[in-house]
Amino acid sequence: MALRPIVMFPDQRLRLVAEPVTCFDEALRSLATDLLDTMRAAPGIGITAPHIGIAQRVVVLELPDAPEPQTYVNPEIIETSKETVRLKEGSISMPGVVGPIERAACVCVRYQDLEGAEHIEDAEGLRAACHQHEIDQLNGLFWTLRLSPLRRGKVMAQFEKLLRR
Repeated sequence: MALRPIVMFPDQRLRLVAEPVTCFDEALRSLATDLLDTMRAAPGIGITAPHIGIAQRVVVLELPDAPEPQTYVNPEIIETSKETVRLKEGSISMPGVVGPIERAACVCVRYQDLEGAEHIEDAEGLRAACHQHEIDQLNGLFWTLRLSPLRRGKVMAQFEKLLRR
C-alpha cells in the first residue's frame, strides 16, 4: 500500500499501448492496491497502471454509486450501444481541467479479476464512460484527443494557465 507518483501530461508514457497482464500474483494485487491508494489521494474515480508509469493493462474504478472499488485486468470493450451520452471528463494526469466527451451510453466489457478469472460486465452511464476513458488510456489514447480541435485548444490553454500558477 503506497502512493505512487502520477505521470503528468504531456509525458509520452501516456501514449504507450499497455501490455496484457500474464502473471496473476502478489505483485499484481500490490499494484492494484497502490493504484487505489494513489487514485484516492489524487483524487479521482479511475486510474490505470500507465498513469503511474507501468505499461500494464490494469484499471481501478471507484465510482460514487458503487459499494466498493473494482479492479479490471486486461479489460476490453466487446460491445457498445449506438446511443451516446456526453459527460465531462478529465484525468489525474492533467488535474484541474475537464471537457465534454461523447461516448457510447452502454458498453459490455470483458476483463479478468486479480486471480485471472474472466468476467463480463454490462455498464451504462458514468461507469460506461469510465470504462471507455480508461481503456482508451490503456491503448495510449489520452482523453483530450476525443475533444473537438476547438475544445481541445481551450482545455490545453486552461491547463497551461494552471501550470503557470
